[in-house]
Amino acid sequence: ALATRDPDDRRPVLKMAEDEGRFGRMSIPRRAWAPPGVRPQAPCQIVREYSHVYAAVAPAEGKMTSLILPRADTEMMNLFLEHVSSTFANYFVVMQVDQAGWHHSKDLRIPANIRLIAQPAYSPELNPVEHVWEELREKHLPNLALASLDEVLDKVCEGLNQLEADPQRLRSMTYFPHFRSVS
Repeated sequence: ALATRDPDDRRPVLKMAEDEGRFGRMSIPRRAWAPPGVRPQAPCQIVREYSHVYAAVAPAEGKMTSLILPRADTEMMNLFLEHVSSTFANYFVVMQVDQAGWHHSKDLRIPANIRLIAQPAYSPELNPVEHVWEELREKHLPNLALASLDEVLDKVCEGLNQLEADPQRLRSMTYFPHFRSVS
């Protein structure tokens, strides 16, 4: 990825990981505390209404950026890459992505300051952003049956904003060994 960089580009390299998560009104019951002898109750709903969150983290720096978009496809990935490019314009970004079809589509427009590196197929455990999704689902959306998609997205935004404002926590969740060993 660095070999394709313009030799005159002196911006520091920022190693990032990107992923998409789907959030909506289809709830999954989570563990809940209850006193002995009491069975906890968790509301459950099956409403097929959802949106996608695109997020990119820079684990070493504890930085993150995200966008909520209506679907996961090449057009939305183009919007997200432009967002990352402008947000981190002072960096040359090397971004780990999974092998979703829109990550290597012929219509994908990769900005000049970004290079994409594919992680091995069927290996979500290598993507630090998966921990961001777990955090949102466990801490901000557990056992809720919300009345609208807007309410779900408000909770997701609240969680994303909290993570983005806390670089130490974000770093502790996402700084995987393979990000440390790459120079």
